[in-house]
Amino acid sequence: MGEIMQIRARGIRTTVAALAAVAGVAAVAVPAAATTPASATPRFLEPAELPPHPTSPWYAGPVTAGQPDPLPVCVGEALPSIATHRSYGTEFDTNAQQITVVERTAQRAKDFAALLRKDIAGCAKKPMEQDPDLTATQKSYGRLNVEEGAHVYGLHTASAWGSSDIGLFSVGRDGRTVTVVLWGQMGNFQHAQVADFKKTTVTAVNKLY
Repeated sequence: MGEIMQIRARGIRTTVAALAAVAGVAAVAVPAAATTPASATPRFLEPAELPPHPTSPWYAGPVTAGQPDPLPVCVGEALPSIATHRSYGTEFDTNAQQITVVERTAQRAKDFAALLRKDIAGCAKKPMEQDPDLTATQKSYGRLNVEEGAHVYGLHTASAWGSSDIGLFSVGRDGRTVTVVLWGQMGNFQHAQVADFKKTTVTAVNKLY
């Protein structure tokens, strides 16, 4: 999976669709160490630090300056142009993405993280408003005690024609830096790797600096 998210059914696939290009990026993946040489630059997750896939390794695209294209569901509208992102994928329909924003002050980062959490909390309404054949359900998996804290959420979308997608989201902060981690695949809440995703989120926030 190389570049994240070109969501197929307008639900989580939108979250993961930007992840769809990832498959094509795997062959040219650039190690994070090669793309973030400066010690003051936030570090990104390595493929092995993502929730393990039962039958496939994870692949990573390069760390890329700017907003992901397409924008990820739930958090995309709030992302500034100063964002940096990295997309991940497996050989199957499982995708992930990490997006990091460095604000000018810790207070601005705190406010931005709160805005992202608010957007995610109300995210299920949007796909249903856009598509009457789509049903979306959300869950909050609580706060993680890492640096200034991280919050984890889940979103399931199902369509009248049979598609079903599950996505996990987290928003974490370390000082003036906010990072968002997204994970998605076909399935429902029973297929969500919540415990593994929480570990990934803790790793993502801890390794920023």
